[in-house]
Amino acid sequence: MTVPWRDVFPAMTTQFRRDESLDLEGTSRHIETMIASGSSGLVMLGSLGENATLTPEEKRRVVSAAIEVAAGRVPVIATVVETSTAAAKQFARDMERLGADGLMLLPAMIYRADARETLLHYRDVARATQLPIICYNNPLAYHVDITPAMFAELAGVTNLVAIKESSGDVRRITDLRNAVGDRYVLFAGVDDLALECAVLGADGWIAGIGLAFPGENQRLWDLAVAREIDTALPLYRWFTPLAHLDTHVKFVQYIKLAIQVAGLGTEWVRAPRRVLVGEERRRILGIIHAGIENRPALSPAPGAPPARKARPRRSRAR
Repeated sequence: MTVPWRDVFPAMTTQFRRDESLDLEGTSRHIETMIASGSSGLVMLGSLGENATLTPEEKRRVVSAAIEVAAGRVPVIATVVETSTAAAKQFARDMERLGADGLMLLPAMIYRADARETLLHYRDVARATQLPIICYNNPLAYHVDITPAMFAELAGVTNLVAIKESSGDVRRITDLRNAVGDRYVLFAGVDDLALECAVLGADGWIAGIGLAFPGENQRLWDLAVAREIDTALPLYRWFTPLAHLDTHVKFVQYIKLAIQVAGLGTEWVRAPRRVLVGEERRRILGIIHAGIENRPALSPAPGAPPARKARPRRSRAR
């Protein structure tokens, strides 16, 4: 399907059972919730999807399940996170054959590539597939910064179509527009900078904590793009303590715990990650419960698309 490069693309978690086995039913139920909330696309197997803890076969099963649940209603974007360019090219080809609608590409993991090596990685993987690609820039987590000047060099690669900007520096939105104009679709990638990015011209938001608060997440973005800033600000101020959970090294555990408290999934993660305990757990639960207790009443934003109806699920063979 043609990907509508705009609005909210949640970065989905991969749901597990207590024994760390893959819970495709739980993942699929949460996908259905996000589609029904109005999400415009699904990003599977990203950092929140605990990509590095999955086997290659498990990754394919997760994306296959997402494609089945989405059933053409929204595009499914598969994240490419590999330690070599060759492996990334192979995975990109596999996702294209599987039926993914697009890819989100990260730099090669472990090795800190320089600018020349990073540009070659992105060009080589892009040549290996016909799928459109979101370029993920998160130098804080992956220690490789794809600068506006580098994106200008990549502008001739036609299937590099979008950027998930997660540098933590909101000035990058303007720097990118100045460097490359409208060549790329720009996605906000840090939850507690989403409104700022929208005001500065981001086209969409690859969201994290919105997995636990999908209605509020969608409403906030709709208000932002409608430039209803006076209405958006109180909602954003309520949302911000929750959004801060997206910027910690344990953001997977924090957001999965919020999803569990919201009744939309479970907190189980794979080792070496562990569920939260003790004072840290109490502190994060306090933030989550405060958000729920002070949850604002919502009404549709001007011009917001209607929420999608849930699709009846048929049982899956195991």
